[in-house]
Amino acid sequence: MTKKIATRDAYGQELVRLGAENKDVVVLDADLSKSTKTHDFMKNFPERFFNMGIAEANMMATAAGLAATGKIPFASTFAMFATGRAFEQIRNSICYPKLNVKIAATHAGVTVGEDGGSHQSIEDIAIMRALPGMTVFVPADAVETAAAIRAAAEIQGPVYIRLGRSGVPVIHGEDFKFTPGEAVTLREGSDVALIATGIMVSAALEAAEKLAEEGIQAMVLDVHTIKPLDIFAVVEAARQCGAVVTAEEHSIIGGLGSAVAETLSEHFPVPLQRVGVRDTFGESGKPAELLEYFGLTAANIIEAAKKVMAKNK
Repeated sequence: MTKKIATRDAYGQELVRLGAENKDVVVLDADLSKSTKTHDFMKNFPERFFNMGIAEANMMATAAGLAATGKIPFASTFAMFATGRAFEQIRNSICYPKLNVKIAATHAGVTVGEDGGSHQSIEDIAIMRALPGMTVFVPADAVETAAAIRAAAEIQGPVYIRLGRSGVPVIHGEDFKFTPGEAVTLREGSDVALIATGIMVSAALEAAEKLAEEGIQAMVLDVHTIKPLDIFAVVEAARQCGAVVTAEEHSIIGGLGSAVAETLSEHFPVPLQRVGVRDTFGESGKPAELLEYFGLTAANIIEAAKKVMAKNK
């Protein structure tokens, strides 16, 4: 059985390691430290942990102030509250002055589960990638998350890191190298390119295996950085395969699918099919049920692959 670890767990563990190495790392949380997994940092470095209460806008403004003094703040809360409640502070207090704040947003996507549509952030990538100067990371597993946290601390400027609640398969080995803005080719192929991000990367790999049984060779590209997007890798995948499917646990509006569509339309137009949530809010249910309900499974990727390949004939 494939080992599963939630990316929020990987975030909390890496944060402790990073805090031990870099005294400038500070953590802010909006009274959700047990859920965002920042409580271990709090136990180890209480003088560098700030519980800001249920006041996300104030948390972002405080993080901006700490960054202005030379600290590296990781502001942590649920994705819905980080990008929804605190948008103005992220835009005007963090991005506009280009301050060095890292926004770690857990519980993103529909796999929040029973918490329902009010807590399922499926617009956050679109909101964050629209902000000038914002780097956007969406790691696929625990290994990639740990590397993304470390990379975020080294980047000078605002970074948004999208994390999940549920356990996801571990895809990468310990020798995995994370380079911001550089997509990872997990599987070579020539018939269709499956370009995925976050938890949908493992679904894309599963889809590619099943397509291979039918004689269809699918390339799988892991896009852990939505912004800046690896334009070269996306165009090269389109050039090699002639057809592209994107997959994301997010609205098809404004996320990975939109970023890829914008890139291909400008540089190398090919048939494209997007797998994602179709302009609707989330609903309450178990994570696996919701992924199926919203069409976010390997079977949906296979269906999209066959559809887009048919357009290319």
